[in-house]
Amino acid sequence: MKIYQVGGCVRDTLLGKASKDRDWVVVGATSEQMLALGYIQVGKDFPVFLHPKTHEEYALARTERKTDKGYTGFQVHAAPEVTLEEDLKRRDLTINAIATDETGNLIDPFNGQADLQAGILRHVSNAFVEDPVRVLRVARFAARYNFTIAEDTLTLMRTMVENGEVDALVPERVWQETVKALEELHPQRFFEVLRTCGALAQIFPEIDNLFGVPQPAIYHPEIDVGVHTLLCLQQARHLTDDTQVLFAVLTHDFGKGTTPSNILPGHAGHEMRSVDLIKIFCQRCCVPRYYKALALAVARYHTHCHHLLELRTGTILNALQGLDAFRQPQRFEQFLLVCEADAKGRQGFENIDYPQANLFRQIFALVQQIDIKPIIAAGWQGSEIAEKLREQRLNIIRQWKSIER
Repeated sequence: MKIYQVGGCVRDTLLGKASKDRDWVVVGATSEQMLALGYIQVGKDFPVFLHPKTHEEYALARTERKTDKGYTGFQVHAAPEVTLEEDLKRRDLTINAIATDETGNLIDPFNGQADLQAGILRHVSNAFVEDPVRVLRVARFAARYNFTIAEDTLTLMRTMVENGEVDALVPERVWQETVKALEELHPQRFFEVLRTCGALAQIFPEIDNLFGVPQPAIYHPEIDVGVHTLLCLQQARHLTDDTQVLFAVLTHDFGKGTTPSNILPGHAGHEMRSVDLIKIFCQRCCVPRYYKALALAVARYHTHCHHLLELRTGTILNALQGLDAFRQPQRFEQFLLVCEADAKGRQGFENIDYPQANLFRQIFALVQQIDIKPIIAAGWQGSEIAEKLREQRLNIIRQWKSIER
């Protein structure tokens, strides 16, 4: 029996990065031997065991044979005669097919270390095409490291799209990989890679439809809406690692992909069409409700923030109420981050100031200070309380506007 450290922990160590998890592969052992040593079996489809003390995962060396479409259609063979190289060969990318033995010696049969140094994502073997999740994983690793993708690997990814392999992806796994990609330092690369191989149109048609749609002249007409969206995503990642914010940035302009160009931004056509498409997207992709809630609020009200000083007093208050700011002030802060990223998501605008966010915060802080107790003490009841509270809030906003102007 020989035990090797494999996969991401080896890759990250070579990159000088900390790794959250350590994975191990065991060569020359049987399940019975692992159980006799006190390991706890957890894998149903193939033998994976938890170490009795560290609880780290130890998997028996295995090979896989494709038996059906999708990422579950595999027959797994785990046996003592399976070699380390055979186990590494079934992995997706060369940078993930590196191992170390107990003395720290590197085993790198597919030149993964050279690809790490060159910043290249390259498939290990043509068996890459057997698992459609690998299309998402390659895009996610591009988002993590900002590596380029080997041309022959892109060719295989395009083949998988053309052959309908990506159609077998289930929504839950797509969402899981997408959220992970949004956490990475270069989330826009995830969608760029999917678009390059043709998978974006299959998996996220609402995003793909944004490319080729010109930006309105009052904004930045030399880039299309799709490019603008990815620039916004990049700017948002500079501001926060909150994936709810990043998802709302990704979806905020969905309506521009299908709305007639004669409907100006800020008019109801774009916003309402975005709302409808976000609802469809979230249902299809099993997006959690709290991601959906922020995305819908952003789609409805982000132009209100951009044009804050031009808005009527009642419109400002309606926006705060529509954003549920009084009950969920944290969502209001998330909303402001999205608006700032949207403003900066244009070439040459990356470092501009965005005073609207602080101005909106000022208004919100002022109306929050209104105490409802005197209204109740004055004898107002039921809906009258809400009416009086609204009157006071409107007066505060009106006073602020007169000073600000």
